[in-house]
Amino acid sequence: MSHTRITETRREFLETTTATALAGSLVGTSSGDEQKSPVEKAGPRKRIAIITTLWAYLRHGQHIGDRFLVGYPHEGDWHEPEVEVVSAFVAQQPTASDQKVREKEFGFPQGDLSAERAREFGFGLHKTIPDALRCGGKRLAVDGVVVIAEHGEYPTNAKGQKLYPRSEFFSQIVEVFRNDGRSVPVFNDKHLSYSFQQASQMVAASRELNFPMLAGSSLPVTWRMPEMEVPYGAEIEEAVVICGSSSLDSSGFHALEALQCLVERRKGGETGIRRVQTLSGDDVWNALDHKKWSPDLMARALSRADVIKGITLVDARTQDLAAPGVLESIVPEPQAVLFEYRDGLKATLLLLDGAVGNFTAAVQLDRRDRVLSTKFLLPPEPNVAYSACLAHHIENMIVTGQPGYPVERTLLVSGLLEAAHDSRAAGGRRLRTPQLDVTYTAPRASQHCRN
Repeated sequence: MSHTRITETRREFLETTTATALAGSLVGTSSGDEQKSPVEKAGPRKRIAIITTLWAYLRHGQHIGDRFLVGYPHEGDWHEPEVEVVSAFVAQQPTASDQKVREKEFGFPQGDLSAERAREFGFGLHKTIPDALRCGGKRLAVDGVVVIAEHGEYPTNAKGQKLYPRSEFFSQIVEVFRNDGRSVPVFNDKHLSYSFQQASQMVAASRELNFPMLAGSSLPVTWRMPEMEVPYGAEIEEAVVICGSSSLDSSGFHALEALQCLVERRKGGETGIRRVQTLSGDDVWNALDHKKWSPDLMARALSRADVIKGITLVDARTQDLAAPGVLESIVPEPQAVLFEYRDGLKATLLLLDGAVGNFTAAVQLDRRDRVLSTKFLLPPEPNVAYSACLAHHIENMIVTGQPGYPVERTLLVSGLLEAAHDSRAAGGRRLRTPQLDVTYTAPRASQHCRN
């Protein structure tokens, strides 16, 4: 099928589904707002600018940015966005080597998609962030900003942190706000910065200029299998989260934020983190032998994984991953991040590439050994429907001016991740973290997808 025909088919589908939705909203005898179409209810759509490092197939810029162009599935329906992309800034083009590798993987060209999207949907591409926010004019001309600084060719420091320019992008946005005398809601994808100092400055700027700010990844808002929620105000003794990857910087952030959205609901609210230690290799197994974290909680979290790696792929039998010696035989590069909150809560992140391929967690609520566990569901490519859950929260924040959950969650996890890198670089030394005195109260209503 040609590209032209794909575009026509997409447009025909959207025209049909939009007409059907509008017709359905006018059927019936009810009065008032229930008779109004979604467009009539919402009024003019909010104008947004997308600021991203890369707009290429299955990169965050594409699978989040495209949601605001064509819509996304939400609660069993197709949601037409109440925001309109009017401008974009794209920092990089995919490199030739990246395009070649991904073209072989997917079977078709893997270049930049931003120019094609701009032509198809009629938004402007700009060479600078200020121009994108002003839509080529002299004053701020958007109602919201979506920053997606993930993927692309950026250096990695000696600690293993990818130096994405999130803080640099944010600083340019704030400068426009200051110069133009007006600010609008801002979303920042994943961690705020590789530097906790920079991340803190970002949050401080949002408070100073009084604009709504949302940040983080899709893990806290995606579906959970089984459906699980930590009771609000519960006493929590310990928590474990497991990630089937060896990437502390990327997947580790996802896992830590997933755990944080569970434990922040505990009695007394979030208190901040006192100590952090990152172990690698045999030190992980030695710590397990000495029960530095609960083997039972680890087993509960492992039991929720449905992507099992290791010897299961060879002999097709489900293995008891928690049995003595099994993990050691199939995980070549284990890592564990042990951290203690200021109120005494113990938590552990285990990176077990080679054993499982999911993000799972287990939480011990009290001394009576009451344990809750779940898997954070990540539907497969190419739809990656979990990004639709995140897009819903981004859109809602821009439309209403109210973030669904506090940016302090992402601030704390950004600092925790930096401390984990510091500990690993120091040979696994246990570090005190007085800077992580981040306190906040979680929303009573959980924000993850349920339908």
